[in-house]
Amino acid sequence: MARPARHSDDIQIELFLDMLAAERGAGENTLGAYRRDLEDFSIYLAGKRGTVADASTDDVRSYLQSLSKRGFAAASVARRLSAIRQLYRFHYAEGQRGDDPAAVIEGPRRGRALPKVLGVNEVDRLLAAARAVVAAGRTPGERLRAARLNALLELVYATGLRVSELVSLPISAAERNARMLVVRGKGGKERLVPLNDAAKTAMAEYRALLADGGHDADGKPVKAKIATSKWLFPSFGDSGHLTRQHFARELKALAASASLRAEQVSPHVLRHAFASHLLHNGADLRIVQTLLGHADISTTQIYTHVLEERLKSLVRDLHPLGET
Repeated sequence: MARPARHSDDIQIELFLDMLAAERGAGENTLGAYRRDLEDFSIYLAGKRGTVADASTDDVRSYLQSLSKRGFAAASVARRLSAIRQLYRFHYAEGQRGDDPAAVIEGPRRGRALPKVLGVNEVDRLLAAARAVVAAGRTPGERLRAARLNALLELVYATGLRVSELVSLPISAAERNARMLVVRGKGGKERLVPLNDAAKTAMAEYRALLADGGHDADGKPVKAKIATSKWLFPSFGDSGHLTRQHFARELKALAASASLRAEQVSPHVLRHAFASHLLHNGADLRIVQTLLGHADISTTQIYTHVLEERLKSLVRDLHPLGET
């Protein structure tokens, strides 16, 4: 009895996902997350002999309560509600429903976690450790692996790129006179990000070792690959470029040599450091939004605690009645 209903729900969900991919440029990871969330909602409704098409506001509210009983955190419940809201907003806009059962439901209250951020001194230690590993490399393969990690590290801290954007940079990013990176971010949207001298130098040193060494950082021949690869950080894997997981592992290993805990350091933490350090030194929030590729300023506002601390510091240091 439940199978036809589930089949109907599958069609409804796939139509919504097709819209996300076509109109909003949603990637595979985003689509997969939406699919899992909405399929779980559909399974819950089927257990109540209902479907996505005929679910009521009470059904949606009951589902959210069931998530809480299953031990879901408030953030996870809010994410599921967001997926359901967007699904029904789409159905309403397409005329598939005459109402929106999720429109009046309020999400769970949750505090927004502050991003993990490394201090300037900690980032300096990490960068110094990466450069030391390059200098200490005994074989061409060791030096190349170290130079690649150093280039990745300098780039992510200089630009604040998402790790997926970083590892998939094209070879053109390493052009000698390049002052800006053209980055294709979420939804296929492009943005310009300036390059500093340290990042350009690190990229040039890495590319020189890769071209001259004849082998990649894993010891495999690269002559043919260099001639044909379109990636700055090529790999023999399915993607053709270094994976984000590989970079994250190497970064955590480097953290130990910089006397930092592995859990403190990740590509995303360095992206946060880029944004926080810019704001702390006076950058405008809108500029940081543009550099990070955030579509909505509300996403960038997780860094307002940095601005608050900076304002307090300015008042303390500059106001005539500030602390002495």
